[in-house]
Amino acid sequence: MHRVVTAEMELELASPVDLIFQITAAQPVPRSSEQLSFTQDDRVYTPTEIVDQSGTRLHRLTGEAGLLSVRYEAVVDGVATASRTSDLEAITYLRPSRYCQSDEVFLQARRQFRGLSGYDLIAAVSDFVATSTTYTPGLSHGTDSAVTTLMTGQGVCRDYAHVVIALLRAMDMPARYAACFAPGLQPMDFHAVAEAYLDGAWYVIDATRLADRRSLVRIATGRDAADCAFLSYHGGIVGLRHLRVDAWVASDQGADADAAASVAEPDDFTALVQIG
Repeated sequence: MHRVVTAEMELELASPVDLIFQITAAQPVPRSSEQLSFTQDDRVYTPTEIVDQSGTRLHRLTGEAGLLSVRYEAVVDGVATASRTSDLEAITYLRPSRYCQSDEVFLQARRQFRGLSGYDLIAAVSDFVATSTTYTPGLSHGTDSAVTTLMTGQGVCRDYAHVVIALLRAMDMPARYAACFAPGLQPMDFHAVAEAYLDGAWYVIDATRLADRRSLVRIATGRDAADCAFLSYHGGIVGLRHLRVDAWVASDQGADADAAASVAEPDDFTALVQIG
């Protein structure tokens, strides 16, 4: 399957500032072409690339005052090879985190999903969050957590993912957060989903049901949104003047045409699917 992913942004920097971006396809994702640029007037920045244990690629640079333009484009050719999950990772994704307070939702999860495990638990949590939460762009805040979303019943993709993760962890199933490019997503933006660890593999849960899980392209992986922000900065003031994200499935030929054709059928959200 061939997928094209792009991101562009313009940042107003008020002073020199340490910038850390997570906007590129993760390291295991097979890319036939890729361009990433950071420009400011006639200046071209060369960032330092840092790769974490899950394959997330962070690009770090010190920007000077002025307007910084960021451009990214990649063609993803094929699917990523799943990496082995260590015991330490599995333990980490069982613990409460900043936005996924599994300890605070423990009693609710135990009452609501009592007796469920494995696939049945994943399906039940996904259905509950999908039906109890209303997708409401612009009304949730960047500091909202799973507990907030459970109380308000509204949010965006990051909020859905946080609730899923918190409930699964409360039921002793490792769960993590993934930021992705999502071909066909409406409204188009960076997308967030949850992943559940079952029988040695990670399976994606998109309780918003706005994107086809089979065409997602991984950007970053972590405990929650705090680990996967597309931009973080330190030591200065940054204003986001423009952001545009796009992703689509390109025309395929030969053997890959079968994979593309399978994605043409709607995702029924009941099958176990891994991010490719």
